[in-house]
Amino acid sequence: MKQILAIPVIFIALSGLTGCGSGANLGELDARLQEIKARPRGRIEPPPEFKPVASYAYAAHKLRSPFSPPVDQQLIVVPDGRKVEPDMGRPKEYLERFPLDSLKMVGTINRPGETLQALIADPSGAVSRVRPGSHMGKNFGRVREVTEARVSLIEIVPDGRDGWVERASNVTLSE
Repeated sequence: MKQILAIPVIFIALSGLTGCGSGANLGELDARLQEIKARPRGRIEPPPEFKPVASYAYAAHKLRSPFSPPVDQQLIVVPDGRKVEPDMGRPKEYLERFPLDSLKMVGTINRPGETLQALIADPSGAVSRVRPGSHMGKNFGRVREVTEARVSLIEIVPDGRDGWVERASNVTLSE
């Protein structure tokens, strides 16, 4: 069976090889190549001259990002002898998983016999209540005071020298 299939394959291969060698007119091909080589060569244009661009010193990197809402912040001076550091053993509250600038105050609740509570909306739109002593924001923010127009907090942030410092922040009522 293999011999029967091998004969047509050999015949097709031999007929293909005879087509390559028979009747080939290499003289025309050589003449065409000589004609192409005899043509005058073109000139390549030089690349355009480089014009230097005036440099610009960007100095706005130290400013607040235009995409984050303004947050009223100031550093609080800590008296000597008192060490500032966050309580890492305390369980995190729900609003501590969001950056402070992504949280919005949307209102307040005043119940008889209780302190004023603020309504804070997170980036997903869920609203949570906070009162003095609650925590919010990624920088260990503790709510100090709740008023009709703002929530005042104290955040504990790194000072850049392997220590911590307190910073006052506010989240104001958004309209």
